[in-house]
Amino acid sequence: MPVPDFQTLMRPLLDEYATGGERRIAEVRAVLATRFGLTEEQLAERLPSGLARTFDNRVGWAATYLYRVGLLARPRRSVYAITARGREVLAANPKRVDLGVLSQFPEFAQFRRASGTRRTRRGTGALTAVVTETATPEERIDAAYQELRQALIAEVRDRISAVSPTAFEDLVLDVLHAMGYGDGTEGSRLRTGATGDAGIDGVIRSDRLGLDVVYVQAKHWEATVGRPVVQGFVGALQGARASKGIIFTASAFSGEAKEFAGSVSPRVVLVDGERLAALMIDHNVGVSDRETYAVKRVDSDYFGDET
Repeated sequence: MPVPDFQTLMRPLLDEYATGGERRIAEVRAVLATRFGLTEEQLAERLPSGLARTFDNRVGWAATYLYRVGLLARPRRSVYAITARGREVLAANPKRVDLGVLSQFPEFAQFRRASGTRRTRRGTGALTAVVTETATPEERIDAAYQELRQALIAEVRDRISAVSPTAFEDLVLDVLHAMGYGDGTEGSRLRTGATGDAGIDGVIRSDRLGLDVVYVQAKHWEATVGRPVVQGFVGALQGARASKGIIFTASAFSGEAKEFAGSVSPRVVLVDGERLAALMIDHNVGVSDRETYAVKRVDSDYFGDET
């Protein structure tokens, strides 16, 4: 048989964790290779880019979807365990678990909201990648790119959540520096060492004389950041006679916090974990290019086409 697609691998992968307990993905991948009777040649097969083995890549994507939808837990990097929801899905779907099954969970829509796919009207649980049916090749490329990006954002968010509070403060200053804030010198980004909910954790000087300053607070929390934190930060800004500030969090902000931040002076910008991860990707902080694809077109000027 050919190398199975990633959806075909979902239920066997989930089943292995149901019977074998917490294990590294590499161990389960080897068991699945034997279970599907794959040859050495098939296991050595690579993606068209040549960057990864096809089977490894598909097992990885199967695990990613199961984890993001809450069927698998990840206690440590590269280590998974089945959840109570995962066991329920196994029992309810004895033949196959695929994207149609996963689409019943709200986490699925959240994970794929930028992927260019949508639910069809052919019954609940029926999900089809519309781009593979009706879209142009360019639209399919864009949809695939968005899905890869969304998966990377989720992975970067996991890494952000795992760093220490001190490292998180450095991380947000690195992001601001990479975005062009500061005067181009390392000394323009400073950690203040302040503590407390109303404190200022860092400062970005936008010019060498320090006439234009952005104050930063970094909240490395798992819980949602509420309005009192924003109020405290506004008080700290007023005490520093600052005109603007940014609060970063590894988690999210409450609706009340967002509403308050949008109505006060000095101006406060809120950056949650998802937006921070996207900024890191856009400005190459903590990530690196793996592969670049150039989509070319005919140069009409070269061929002298009339306009």
